[in-house]
Amino acid sequence: MKAMILAAGKGTRVRPLTYDLPKPMIPLLGKPVMAYLVEHLKKHGVTEIMVNVSWLHEKIEEYFGEGEQFGVQIGYSFEGYTTDDGTIVPEPIGSAGGMKKIQEFGQFFDDTTIVMCGDALIDLDLKAALLEHRRKGAMASVITKEVPWDKVSSYGVVVSDANGRITEFQEKPSQEEAKSNFISTGIYIFEPEVIDLIPSGVTFDIGSELFPLLAERGLPFYAQGRPFNWLDIGTMSDYWEVLQTVLTGEVNHMDVPGTQIEPGLWVGLNTSIDWNGTTIEGPVYIGSGVRIEAGVHIVGPTWIGHGSHICEGAEVVRSVLFEYTRVLHDVTLNEMIVFKEYSVDRAGEMKHASEYSSEEWLNARDRRRSSRKENASQVKAVSGTSQ
Repeated sequence: MKAMILAAGKGTRVRPLTYDLPKPMIPLLGKPVMAYLVEHLKKHGVTEIMVNVSWLHEKIEEYFGEGEQFGVQIGYSFEGYTTDDGTIVPEPIGSAGGMKKIQEFGQFFDDTTIVMCGDALIDLDLKAALLEHRRKGAMASVITKEVPWDKVSSYGVVVSDANGRITEFQEKPSQEEAKSNFISTGIYIFEPEVIDLIPSGVTFDIGSELFPLLAERGLPFYAQGRPFNWLDIGTMSDYWEVLQTVLTGEVNHMDVPGTQIEPGLWVGLNTSIDWNGTTIEGPVYIGSGVRIEAGVHIVGPTWIGHGSHICEGAEVVRSVLFEYTRVLHDVTLNEMIVFKEYSVDRAGEMKHASEYSSEEWLNARDRRRSSRKENASQVKAVSGTSQ
């Protein structure tokens, strides 16, 4: 069996992270989500992996290389072009279109292939899924999950008969239009004949175009409802929820890095914690080179990225701070994700630092320990005294 990881999307629903990162590079416990997928494939004996890339493609390619460090072979298919002045322009051609391009280039898909989106954590038993796929004589199989009816509009909805044969596929229908609450997890098993159905040279999507085609033609197209963990990072709210789940230890084989120095508290190398008036309620990870000043209150699940600085009197509650975040003194961050100049709350509302009435965080590499406004007030006060 071979594998294909879909990694060409822009990830607009997980901005601001994807301003600087392609979606498969979004970190969980300090490691890109796609790395967990590659390790899972290797664990199940899948060692030939193609990845379609486009937006910020070089970050994926530089991290994974040709797969040697994972014990697999990884190949890439770039979707886009270069202008006359050398500018690289990403231009995704659809999930199915990306597979067709790979096939036409080198006939990679000459065996059963597992296809998966590069933005979810899974522990699916791939061998069991492959056995069921072959037992049913399927040309294509979709791994499904049941979700609450009010969530169906975010996913591709699978309608199948009593034997699991898919009769209809609805791409993100409204709750009123949905004919099922079983949704596609973005994990598929394809035989090579599926690729033959994809038109050449056009943008073509798996969910909205290929799957309806398979269903309409009555081809052996099946759903598999398997028991497994599937943590999808579709939105920033999903990302916050996934990190909370992972930090509380609810996902097998995902251990918090660092050294556990107290129950529920893990630290990286060379951290500095002033325990005078400071309280930390786990689970909390404090990355390497982080400084925690006196009088700080941290409530988990919380992740504090390396090189960060939490100033005196600050409070960080169930939050995710990316690397080099300085939380200013007496500031409270509650259920927030902070990434460079942006914050996102639990509901997914994004704000730029400039939208706050007062500065709450800075780049920790900035030597200032207080906000620009405070510094300006202090300068003004000194200037007035000297007069």
